[in-house]
Amino acid sequence: QVQLVESGGGLVQPGGSLRLSCAASGNIFSIKYMGWYRQAPGKQRELVATITSGGSTNYADSVPVRFTISRDNAKNTVYLQMNSLKPEDTAVYYCNAVVAAWENYWGQGTQVTVSS
Repeated sequence: QVQLVESGGGLVQPGGSLRLSCAASGNIFSIKYMGWYRQAPGKQRELVATITSGGSTNYADSVPVRFTISRDNAKNTVYLQMNSLKPEDTAVYYCNAVVAAWENYWGQGTQVTVSS
């Protein structure tokens, strides 16, 4: 079992920045890679970015270059740095950890609202 706890969401004005954190606990050595997803109101959940234990990253084509995924293995934490935020970035952001093709875990989600 893997537990994920996200933090760092909130209300920010357009052009602002946020850094989301996802702390993993439990059987962390089984994790193959972790990632961030987001779900905007009325839309399906979509991939934002993933990062492997070795630090290799992958971003969805739709994700702006304003977003950067990173990790701190010593803290078992993955981050999503979001800069120059826009209203269309408003969504619930979820952390995901993949152990195997048939086994993955989700955090509870953190709300990001970009509004003036």
